Amino acid sequence: MSILESFYEFINLLVSYGYFGSFLISFIGSLVPFLPLPYLFPIILLSMELDPLLIGTLSGMGGSLGKVTSYLVGRFWRAFASQKSKKNLDFFRSIIDKYGAIAVFLFALTPLPDDIVYIPMGMIGYGFLKFMLANCAGKIILAVFVSYVGRYYKELMDIIVGESMSMLSVVIAVAVMILVTIILFRMDWQEFITILRQRGWRGILAELPRLIGISKKENV
Repeated sequence: MSILESFYEFINLLVSYGYFGSFLISFIGSLVPFLPLPYLFPIILLSMELDPLLIGTLSGMGGSLGKVTSYLVGRFWRAFASQKSKKNLDFFRSIIDKYGAIAVFLFALTPLPDDIVYIPMGMIGYGFLKFMLANCAGKIILAVFVSYVGRYYKELMDIIVGESMSMLSVVIAVAVMILVTIILFRMDWQEFITILRQRGWRGILAELPRLIGISKKENV
């Protein structure tokens, strides 16, 4: 028996547990960063027989709890950052503190590779409670939507959900995550804001190599 066949047998077993199974499927499907496990399709199957509101709510809760690992990966990386990097990350956090929850919510609300946002949130030390509230709200709304629409429009959901994430999309997500990590750690965020206010985004683009430490400022 192949690994894929074993996985789908495991999913079928969880589906047999009904409401609790929907929670477990979503939790396990979200547990490992950048590993796209198809947990929304079983939710569609369950919603055809059970209450879609309850299925969606439990699934969203399970999915949001599973994503805690992504946040913790970011916190783990932060522990090994230099003092200068931590200072820049803290300054960056002060910039996005009002809008970080919106980013978390929007990525949770869509079947996008949300780890590219969640891991940096852990890196900058974004508040765990605010992260979880936004994450949980987005995941629940997504799962409830999938449950209700999936109950009556299964064929349509095959197009909308697009569970079969290709290996290329995973590679792209990991590459973006690496790029975001490099920028977060190396960027001089205080000077970034100064240049942005004085010279705008053109100034940022012109000074980007120096801001992330690739080149040094020329002495006049």
